[in-house]
Amino acid sequence: MTDRRETLPAGGITSAQMQREPAVGADGRVTFRVNAPDARSVQVLFKGEAAGVGLEPIPMASGDDGVWTVTVGPVSPGFHYYELLVDGFSCIDPAAEVYWGWGRLSEGVEVPDPGLDFYLPADVPHGDVRLCWYPSALTGRLRRAVVYTPPGYEASADARFPVLYLQHGAGESERSWSWQGRANFILDNLIAGGEAVPMIVVMDNGYAARPGAPDPGRPAHEDNIFGDVLTEEVIPFVDARYRTLPDRDHRTLAGLSMGAGQALAIGLARPDLFAAVGAFSGGGRRFDPETSYGGALKDAAEANGRLSLLWIGSGRQDGGFEGSKAMHERLAEAGVEHVWFETDGAHDWQVWRKCLRDFARRLFRSDA
Repeated sequence: MTDRRETLPAGGITSAQMQREPAVGADGRVTFRVNAPDARSVQVLFKGEAAGVGLEPIPMASGDDGVWTVTVGPVSPGFHYYELLVDGFSCIDPAAEVYWGWGRLSEGVEVPDPGLDFYLPADVPHGDVRLCWYPSALTGRLRRAVVYTPPGYEASADARFPVLYLQHGAGESERSWSWQGRANFILDNLIAGGEAVPMIVVMDNGYAARPGAPDPGRPAHEDNIFGDVLTEEVIPFVDARYRTLPDRDHRTLAGLSMGAGQALAIGLARPDLFAAVGAFSGGGRRFDPETSYGGALKDAAEANGRLSLLWIGSGRQDGGFEGSKAMHERLAEAGVEHVWFETDGAHDWQVWRKCLRDFARRLFRSDA
């Protein structure tokens, strides 16, 4: 097993990117420029509704120099995926930072929120973000996890830390929470302010398939063995490699969207491994306390004694908001103790950043 430390983009922002396109104005309007003198048409298409500029391709205008331009917006604050359509062909903007999203390499643009800075790099001690490779016997592949260690981890050789396992959404990867979500900066800032306990955060790829699977990179739900990989391989690897507190009371599982469903399904099924579970924008559809997740929540008294924290949250403009809220209401009716968190926003990173902030502040502390 190897541990490879690399310098990651600062939550998706690099010094080089600050001088590149697309250009984001103080009013939230975004200007795109594409040098394509031989193109007949160039359009920009935002993926998803969170940007607030519609789902139709936006035409760009060509200048005499062959540079196509358009100014869009104002675009909603936060991180947004987009793509270029050149003569109808979907392609990467060569002037943009590239991420893994929507099941492919996708460009993205970050629009600052003048009212929020909790996810921005600040003048505080910073933790490390590492790329950790481990062999997986279950998949027959070498897999990679992204691991955050809190400030002071290297200096405090005898200290041990609790662990948050934090999962991405559909079409994304183990990189997403650090690149797009800025989880490392959120934790840095919380820890510096005394609002969160120093913790290790492990972000693995939520897709895992057995050898010979038809689509090992993105297996269908019934072929996805991520739960087995997490519980049988990842947790033992992390506990052996890092200075963890290797017991259920110091281990939690959370995720967004697809990862929320995984957190609930895996975390509630393994009370021997996880004492806390968090679901960000997911997991609430057709929820029944008596039968869902193997009936793990049907006995409220038992569930309340077993779980130190059950956390459910969603953006009010999310298409799945009513499902998440219905889960909250059914839990309340059943007497299952939990935290319900709602905020403005859709199915996007600005909401999930807020979710992580609230969730992390409640972990591993008796006064939460």
